[in-house]
Amino acid sequence: MNIMLVSVTERTREIGIRKALGAHPGDLVYQFMIEALLLGIVGGGLGLTMGYLGTGLASRYGLETLLTAQASLVAFVAAVGIAIMFGVYPAFSAAQLEPVEALRHR
Repeated sequence: MNIMLVSVTERTREIGIRKALGAHPGDLVYQFMIEALLLGIVGGGLGLTMGYLGTGLASRYGLETLLTAQASLVAFVAAVGIAIMFGVYPAFSAAQLEPVEALRHR
């Protein structure tokens, strides 16, 4: 959520320009929700990759590990779901910005 809030804060002028040019609040929500979704997919994919590499390394040293497709799927879906959940507030806060106030922001 912090990453998305910082993204909205840093792009306040961009949001103001888009709204001044006629972007609907739904367009901004869509933009930031897609960004949150992509962050969740990339984060979940990196997490799975690191998990598989870590268990491969652990099993190499004689530690018993167990990876299942079901556990991997649950972990990936959880990562994406959490990213979407925590992307909602920043997306709606971006959509509620007034164009004039957003353009004044420094």
